[in-house]
Amino acid sequence: MIDSLVGAFGLTTDDVVVDLGCGTGQLTLPIAERVRSVVAVDPEPDMLLRARRAARERGVANVTWMIGADTDIPTLGALIGDRRLGVVTIGQALHWMDHEELFRAVVPLVRPGGGVAVVTNGTPLWLQNTAWSRALRGHLEDWLGSELTSTCGTDEASRRRYSDGLAAAGYDVAVTSVDYLDELSAEQIVGGVYSALPVDRLPSPEQRPRFAERLCHVLQPHRPFTEQVQVTMLIGRVHVSAAR
Repeated sequence: MIDSLVGAFGLTTDDVVVDLGCGTGQLTLPIAERVRSVVAVDPEPDMLLRARRAARERGVANVTWMIGADTDIPTLGALIGDRRLGVVTIGQALHWMDHEELFRAVVPLVRPGGGVAVVTNGTPLWLQNTAWSRALRGHLEDWLGSELTSTCGTDEASRRRYSDGLAAAGYDVAVTSVDYLDELSAEQIVGGVYSALPVDRLPSPEQRPRFAERLCHVLQPHRPFTEQVQVTMLIGRVHVSAAR
């Protein structure tokens, strides 16, 4: 997928990239190895602390870590300068943002051939067609007291909405995807749940050890936790006329 990203936007070691909603840096770090620098932005300080630690462990030193959100893109553009960015990437985070406003704000910041890449990493853990996913969904619905239907922007309807938003903002739009098979640990599933839940639905810090213990117990009979993942990248390149 990183190869597709680099090829789609013609990224080189002269480019600056913004990774918006970077989380713990899963997308940031491999991109940083291909470009001059990355500005990684996330509203959660603890996410950035873990991302910085991962960067040190991998020897990645060309990333600037910033606390911020999609609404800070115009300010960030004032710091970086017009037409300087190769691409703004958003990995599994666009459902938290005002995507239409964001797409418009990025247009004046990217060079010709640059744009926006929206990356989604498969179906949410609780909506997959496996025994362990159904057990996870049942446990979470009992815990939360409500039905779980959120796709975190990974469904076809969300992709169409994002694609329409890109086209309306003046981008040429394309889609590419990569499939792979993965096997998760119970700890990774717990971490995925914590990452996906809104802060007001998370177990409190005091509840989390018990929550994780109960969830691991529910999942245990359904090992191995195999996941068929489709990573999809929605590519929005700015029209050459708009980038002049």
